[in-house]
Amino acid sequence: MSRTNFEKLAAYRLAERLADEAWEIVIHWDSLARDTVGRQLVRAVDSIGASTAEGVGRGSHADNRRVVCTARGSLNETHPRLRRAFRCASLSPEQTARPRPLVGEVAPRLSAYLKSIDRFSGVT
Repeated sequence: MSRTNFEKLAAYRLAERLADEAWEIVIHWDSLARDTVGRQLVRAVDSIGASTAEGVGRGSHADNRRVVCTARGSLNETHPRLRRAFRCASLSPEQTARPRPLVGEVAPRLSAYLKSIDRFSGVT
């Protein structure tokens, strides 16, 4: 089976890895942590890849750009969710360190993808 267009994007692939990492961490929390900050964290990280995929399927560069900006917003939401989980003792220092490199990689990939949309559409 061949990949769809969005699956070829490095930003999408990294977002999927980040979501997998978050799910793997949250699934082991107690019910209070999982049902509060865990749900919010998982929703935020899942939205990064989903929004990126949605943008590829949009009919215009402007729509794609808008939805990818939403993905970037979801990525930014991930930071305080991880901090809250750490402060509430749901995340150990080791667990906090695991997704951090992926969070750091997704941001520049999304920004580069936005720039490529702008170049392709003629926006400066």
